[in-house]
Amino acid sequence: MWKSSLGHPISINRNRIVRLERIHIETPSIKSFSFHDSLCATAKPGQFIMVWVIGTDEVPMSLSTIQPNGYSEITVAKVGEATAALHQKQVGDFIGVRGPYGNGFTPSEGKLLLVGGGTGIAVLWPLAATLARQDVSMTFVLGAKTRDELLFLDRVQSLSSKHNYTIAVTTEDGSLGSKGVATDKVENLLERSHFDMIYTCGPESMMRRVFQLAELYNIPLQASLERIMKCGLGICGSCCVGKYRVCKDGPVFSSKQLKEILDEFGLFKRDFSGKKISY
Repeated sequence: MWKSSLGHPISINRNRIVRLERIHIETPSIKSFSFHDSLCATAKPGQFIMVWVIGTDEVPMSLSTIQPNGYSEITVAKVGEATAALHQKQVGDFIGVRGPYGNGFTPSEGKLLLVGGGTGIAVLWPLAATLARQDVSMTFVLGAKTRDELLFLDRVQSLSSKHNYTIAVTTEDGSLGSKGVATDKVENLLERSHFDMIYTCGPESMMRRVFQLAELYNIPLQASLERIMKCGLGICGSCCVGKYRVCKDGPVFSSKQLKEILDEFGLFKRDFSGKKISY
């Protein structure tokens, strides 16, 4: 297989035009878009693709469904020009995809804690589906601002009913589950139980607190970070956090790596010009 100088197979760097087969409204501001693509079927949970919204822009998106038959899904919040244009698409319209890129999560064994906030829940879903095929104990903490903004509760409940997993829901307004934020529930769980691994994705301030709790209780952690990406190949530098490039060295980082970037992780990000700004 031919590879580029960046180490990727040439085929994954080419835009592949795919047809949108299903569009599902998840929340007032979030939609899931489904399509078939054979290379996306090879992705690991946590990897991302570059999505070309034809005529607008190209943006990174984690896969929220990965199936061997090529059925793939991205779950997208409407936050900018490209995502707003994507939200205008209809079934039968076309987008471009390339990838998958990045490292993805490393599955672990034993007693596992998954902590998702906002659209981070969608990033963790393929991992949960993969872990369910192993003999593991899983607790999934889902956090959102309101009941209406909570993602994938039905999917997680269905998985839990089959495998007797534990689900903990938090909403900031108390409209569903416990009133508060996801890290409140994490702190409560860690006071009562030990876990062998923590996986997290969501707002970076949330993940920083989850990391701090994991360190306090001496539990290894894997966190999926999000940054502006223009190339996805490690060239442009727009996704740098400390010494790491999120597109090449991540997007999933271990506790050891996060310790090296604590002066930025959860505190700063970069805007489209590359300027470092506070969260």
